[in-house]
This record gives sequence, C-alpha cells and structure tokens, in this order.
Amino acid sequence: MAIQALLIIIVVLAVLLVLGVPIAYAIGISSLVAILQTVPLDISVVTAAQRSFVGMSKFSLTAIPFFILAGNIMNQGGIAKRLVDFVNAILGKLPGSLMVTNVGANALFGAISGSGTAAAAAVGNMVREGEEEAGYDPSLCAAANGASAPAGLLIPPSNTLITYSLISGGTSVAALFLAGYIPGVLWALCCIVVAIIMAKKKGYVGIKGKFSFKTLGIATLKAIPALSLIVVVIGGIIKGVFTATEGSAIAVVYALLLGILYKNITWKSFVEILIDSMKMSGMIVFLIGVSNVLSWVMAFTQIPQAISALLLGITDNKYILLFIMNIILLIAGTFIDVTPAILIFTPLFLPIVTEFGMNPVHFGLMLNYNLCIGSITPPVGNTLFVAIKVGKTNLAKTMPYMALFYIAIFIGLMLVTYVPAVSMALPEMAGLIK
Repeated sequence: MAIQALLIIIVVLAVLLVLGVPIAYAIGISSLVAILQTVPLDISVVTAAQRSFVGMSKFSLTAIPFFILAGNIMNQGGIAKRLVDFVNAILGKLPGSLMVTNVGANALFGAISGSGTAAAAAVGNMVREGEEEAGYDPSLCAAANGASAPAGLLIPPSNTLITYSLISGGTSVAALFLAGYIPGVLWALCCIVVAIIMAKKKGYVGIKGKFSFKTLGIATLKAIPALSLIVVVIGGIIKGVFTATEGSAIAVVYALLLGILYKNITWKSFVEILIDSMKMSGMIVFLIGVSNVLSWVMAFTQIPQAISALLLGITDNKYILLFIMNIILLIAGTFIDVTPAILIFTPLFLPIVTEFGMNPVHFGLMLNYNLCIGSITPPVGNTLFVAIKVGKTNLAKTMPYMALFYIAIFIGLMLVTYVPAVSMALPEMAGLIK
C-alpha cells in the first residue's frame, strides 16, 4: 500500500506541475488521490481540512510573515549599497574585486532580506555598471551573482530553516540558526574561490593602491545599522532573551526604523511592502497547511517506513545513503522550489537519517543547502534567471561559467553532509546541542 500511495503522489504531483497547477494545490490534490485508495471520500476530505487547519494554526508560524515583512522593508530601505561598499572595502584588493564583492554582498544582503532573488537583483544592479566599465564578461558576472545569491538563505534569519523546524517536529530554531552560519559562509567562499580563479585567468585586477583603513572605517560605520539587525535578532534568539517569533517582530520594528532613518520608506511604499508581504506569507502558510495533509497521508500509508526499507535494502552504509539522498534532492530541487521541497522530503528522509544517528540539525542544514542549489538550476532556478536578466546576458552564455560554480558548491555540500562539525560546531559550543 505504501509504495502504491507513493507512486500515486509522485505521478499525480508531476502531472499537475507540468500542467501549471500551483504547487500547493498540486500537493493537496495528489495527497487526497493517494489516500482515497484506503479511506472513503467524505472522511478523507474532512480529515484533510482538519489537518490543514492544524498545520496553519501553530503560533511559531507567525515568525515567517514577520521575517518576510522585515526582509521586504530592508529591500526598500537603501541597505544594498551600504553592504556593497562595506564588502568592497574588505575584499576590493582581490583579483576580480567587483565580482568578489558581489559574492560577499550577496551573502550579507540575502541573510538580511531573506531572499536570494532579492540579493541577486539588488546587489547585481549595484555592481553591474562598474563591471561593465572594467570590461568584465557579463556572463561570468551573471554566473557569480546568481551562484552566490542563495548563500544568504542559509545565514539566519532564514525562513526555510524555520519551515524545516516546524515540519521536523520542533527542531530548535536557535540551534538551526547558529548552525547555518558556517554552511552559508562556506557557500560564499566556494563562489569567491571560483570568482578569483576566473578573474586571474581573464586578467581582472583588484582596486589599485594600498589597503585603506579609513575607507573601511567609513564603510563599516554606514553598514553597522544594517548588520546590527543580524546581531540583535539572532543574538537574542540564541541567548534565549526572546523567541524566534518575538525576534521576528523586533526585526520588523528595527527594519522600519532603519528605513525611515535612511528616508527610503514612504507611506505609499510601506503599503506596497505590506501587500507583497501578505501575499508571500499567505502562500507559504497555505503551503505548510497543505503539507500537513501530505504528512498525514504519508504517516497513514507508512510511506516513510517503506522508503526507509527500500533504501536500507540497497545498502546499510550511511555514507552511501546520504549520497543517494543528496542526488534525489538535487534532481528534485531543479523542479521544485525550496520551501515545498522541504515540506515534501523532510518527513521522507528525516526518520531514516535519525535511525543511524544523524542529528536533525545536521540534516536540516544538509537539506537546506542542497535544495538551495535548485534555485540556481534550470528549469525552475528563479534566482539564476534574475541574475541573467540583471547581467543583460543569456542562459547559453552563462551556463558554462555556472558549471564551475556548481562544482565548487557541490564540494561544499559534501563537506556539510559528511563533516558534522561544519553544521554542529557552533550550536554545540553554545550549548544548544548536547
């Protein structure tokens, strides 16, 4: 029954996605079709509605809309230029300084805004003119911009990590947040290494002259208010001063005050920000509610147990199992966005990895890192397409350069997967994991 139900879910979901049905509806319909094989229609519909309502009624969910609102305010608040100047003051002497700055600023802005796509658009636009004047290859710049933008999704505050916490049964948000720093920085460093290698190959030099502490000091002072958001909010959550939900509300107030201080927020723009945030929040919360139906169907039909038996039937070597999972997630990530993929695969794979002793925090970072790659991989890679549009180039010219970044990012994924300390060191040092 489990394998039959799983095949029904996969086939129906695939057909609906091909037909252009929104992912939330596709998940709900495929779940109902699968459960109808064993449960009558009237009971299935009523139970699905109840499970969906329960999934959307969790108080901790309110952190997601608040962080989305804070991120959207930051997007309009004049933050990108200050972060670009700050990173450029630090990394500007490296070969291909503008590309390297793009990568570093993407990681910071993506963390603050909570959106890789926003980072690729905002930061990419900031550095494009300088790259054009310096004679940089626009396709290489687009690849560097797109490849590095998802790094910020791993660095807290991260909505995808909050979503994973909810779906995994309450994994500590504080532990997940702290665990995300090293994988996020690792992703950015992988992209910086590729950018420097390609810059040297093409003869792109850094900013001439000696390193200026004065320039760094001025840039740091301008960037401190934005960077302080991460320190205040994440520090408060990790120290237990306030919860993730309370921290998200504080982030909104802080971002709004910053936007007003920088004189980039008007009543009109604030209303537009609220509307955009409500639309995005409604979509994500509805997705989480529908995913609760999918989780119920999987539990009722014992799909996780069947998948576990199937994979363990192939091998009982945990390293090979993790590699197989990574390949499955990489393939799925090219067709499904990060949030719905987390909702689908967490209940499938988490029971398997915990069976051989993998910590849920470690798995959560592996899962998020892996699925973020899908945001820069065709055909669904929205972040990549935004970077290509910003760079005024095309997919055919950009993909050869993207291949180099994919290799570096995949090496990072293997480190996150097979070296637990990459994810676990910081939360263990903070006493969040024993």
